[in-house]
Amino acid sequence: MYSLLLAVIYLAFVSLGLPEALLGSAWPVMQPEMGVPLSFAGIISMATTAGIITSVLLSHRLTRKFGAGPVAAAGVLATAAALLGFSAAGSFWALCALAVPYGLGSGAVDASINGVVASRYAPRHMSWLHCFWGVGASISPHIMGWHLAGGAGWGGGYRTVALIQIAMAAALFLSLPLWKERGAAAKAAPGDPPPPPTPPAAPPAAPGLSHIVKIRGVGFVLPALFAYCAMESTAGLWASSYLVLHKGIAPETSARYASLFYLGITAGRFLCGFAADRAGGRNMVRIGLATAAAGILAVLLPAAFDGMALAGLIVIGLGCAPVFPSIMHAAPASFGRENAQAIIGVQMASAYVGMTLAPPLFGLVAGSAGIGLYPAFLLAFAAPALFLTEKLNKAIGRGA
Repeated sequence: MYSLLLAVIYLAFVSLGLPEALLGSAWPVMQPEMGVPLSFAGIISMATTAGIITSVLLSHRLTRKFGAGPVAAAGVLATAAALLGFSAAGSFWALCALAVPYGLGSGAVDASINGVVASRYAPRHMSWLHCFWGVGASISPHIMGWHLAGGAGWGGGYRTVALIQIAMAAALFLSLPLWKERGAAAKAAPGDPPPPPTPPAAPPAAPGLSHIVKIRGVGFVLPALFAYCAMESTAGLWASSYLVLHKGIAPETSARYASLFYLGITAGRFLCGFAADRAGGRNMVRIGLATAAAGILAVLLPAAFDGMALAGLIVIGLGCAPVFPSIMHAAPASFGRENAQAIIGVQMASAYVGMTLAPPLFGLVAGSAGIGLYPAFLLAFAAPALFLTEKLNKAIGRGA
């Protein structure tokens, strides 16, 4: 049962990643049909993020009341309904309205499943979980491209992913008995360390935000995640533009290597899964951020050949791979099992704020001071992320 639930969880994260790249893949076709400026895709993205942040902040209360399994299943169903709405939307403002329930559903799935894996499974499974998200995000552009090339249009791409989501929601609802299991240590897969013991009873009320931020170490982990996710999202979005406009690399070469940044994250998370249990979460975060910083320096340093900057992007992706999963998995051990789901929700909210604000901020910086500041901008977030995670380690160590 332990392994069967894990398989369902992995598939749920593939489905969570599936819609991620649909808007970016379809927007060049959607935008003229909607009659809005090209930049308006950012408004849809911000509406989605608003829904996600709202959902992850409420995740603890929802999972306490209904359970992680029902919340995840309902979240996938909500994303499916929103995607079906996208497929038939006839106006830009309809897309914006549908982006909110899509974000609410996506955030519910993300936070509830992260909480389950952090509490019940070994560190390697958290790394592989986020690897499976990357698999879904990598598949969706091909689904959209196939529909656009075949004449079904962008609506067909959204509809196909929505049908996959409906099937996944059905699988999650059917799997609900698995989510209620206790004593997972007795059912653990061979080689897995036993998870922390389940507390005999839940506290009478969910901890509020004012209580959460006072817990030792939370004041370090929230800005650390903000800084890390700001760096990761900016690195991915602006990589190709930097290579073309500053390094003078051909657009097709730049696009290929910029995509390898994401491949580096996905492949890195798969590989990190084999080391996570032995190395420990703190070391994985430390090594990951140091590796990402080395990659940024490779991009920053002037070189006689383009390979230095191109290789640097791949190294940044590999460095990013273990950071987010390791921090999420550490929540029960760092802050107490009773606080873990609430803190995971707040951590994810901080992460999404960083993802949302930093890329457009760099757009303003690039427009006024030049895109050559790309690596310096990344370092301005990577360095605080490393400093704050080290401060977190010391704070948690003192509290142990």
